Amino acid sequence: MTHLRGQRIWVTGAGGFVGAHLLPRLADAGARVTPTDTDLDVSDTAAVATAVRRLRPDAIVHLAARSSVAASLEDARGVYAVNFVGARAVLAAAEAHAPKARVLLVGSGEVYGTAAVDAPPFDESAPLRPRSPYAWTKACADLLGASYAARGLDVVRVRPFNHTGPGQSDAFVAASFARQLAEMEAGRREPVLRVGNLESVRDFLDVEDVVEAYLALLDPAVPAGVYNVASGRECRVQEVLDLLLEHVSVRPRVQVDPARYRPTDRALGNAGRLRDASGWTPTRPLGTTLRALLDGCRRFTAPGGSGFSGAGGP
Repeated sequence: MTHLRGQRIWVTGAGGFVGAHLLPRLADAGARVTPTDTDLDVSDTAAVATAVRRLRPDAIVHLAARSSVAASLEDARGVYAVNFVGARAVLAAAEAHAPKARVLLVGSGEVYGTAAVDAPPFDESAPLRPRSPYAWTKACADLLGASYAARGLDVVRVRPFNHTGPGQSDAFVAASFARQLAEMEAGRREPVLRVGNLESVRDFLDVEDVVEAYLALLDPAVPAGVYNVASGRECRVQEVLDLLLEHVSVRPRVQVDPARYRPTDRALGNAGRLRDASGWTPTRPLGTTLRALLDGCRRFTAPGGSGFSGAGGP
C-alpha cells in the first residue's frame, strides 16, 4: 500500500461500520486521514465545499450514507438527502476545490435489483434496476458520479455487495441473527430467533475484504471507472443462520417475523473487473467472518459490556 503513504485522505461517514475498519488500515499504510461523520451534514453543499477547500485532499472516500433498505422504506426523503444530495455535494466540492483528487464513490450492489435463478452474476454492464429508496438513491448517485467522471474528475464508482463483520448494525441480516443469538446465550432474550425470508440468495463478503478493495482502488495506477466488490458465491440466508448456529450453545426456535419478511430474491456479483485491474480477491471464508461477528456481539452482550453500537454505514 505504498501508494497511500503521505496521502491526504478525507473520509466521510467515518464513524459507521465500514469506516471503523477502514480508518486503522489507512493509518497503518501511512495516509494522513481526516475523518468526518455526524459533525458534518453531507447534504449541506456549502459545508462540504468548505471542508474540501480547507483540506485539499489527495483522495476522498465517500462512505456517508443511510444504508438500510428497510429503513429507507420509512424515510425516503431522508435517504435521498444523504445518499444523493450528499454525493452531489461531495462531487461538486471535489471538482471545484480538489480537482486532482481520486473520489471513491461508494455505492451498492443493490442498484442491480434481483436476478433470475439461472442468471449469471451481475457484472458492471448489467442494467440498473433498483427496487427500494435506498437503491434508487444509490443508483442516481452512481450515474451522477459517471457524469462528473465524463467531465474529467477522477471518480471510482464502487458497487459492493453484502458485507458483514464485527460492529455492524443489527438492521442487517447476519448481524441481526448474531445479536439475537448472543443475547440468548447471555440470558437476555427468550430462545426464539426472529427471521425474515431464509430462502433469498445473497453475495456475502467480510468487511475486511471490502476494505482491502477500497484501499486497492485508491491506487492511481488502477483506472478510474466502475467496479463491483463481490465474492461471486451464492449464499442462501439459511446458510448464514446455519453457520452461526454451529458456534452457539443455544438451540432456538426459528420464527418468521412478518415485519422482516420480503419476497424471495437473488443477487450476486462478478468482481472480475476489479480482480483484473488490481489483483484484489476476497480471501476470508464466510464461516470465519460470521464467527468474528458473533464474538463481537458476545463482547457487547457480556456483563459490563458497553451495549451494541448500532453503527451503520455502507
